[in-house]
Amino acid sequence: MRISVDISLYPLTERYVEPILAFIDKLENNPKLNISRNNLSTQIFGEYRDVMDAMDAEIESVFEQLPHSVFVLKMIGTDRYEVED
Repeated sequence: MRISVDISLYPLTERYVEPILAFIDKLENNPKLNISRNNLSTQIFGEYRDVMDAMDAEIESVFEQLPHSVFVLKMIGTDRYEVED
């Protein structure tokens, strides 16, 4: 099953840009995922297990480095990558 996830990271620190970009870069380096980013969030597309495994690892890494961070997730049970309305 393919899914889509809209994810936003809010590190509660003055130097918030670097952790956000590092998080996105790690996801973009995963060849099993399609990633689309904009100014407000990042969208992740792929097989359910691949997406969840990648998010699990990267979210844990952020929390280990910056425990005062917030993630906001929206999940859709279909792959919306490049879907036109």
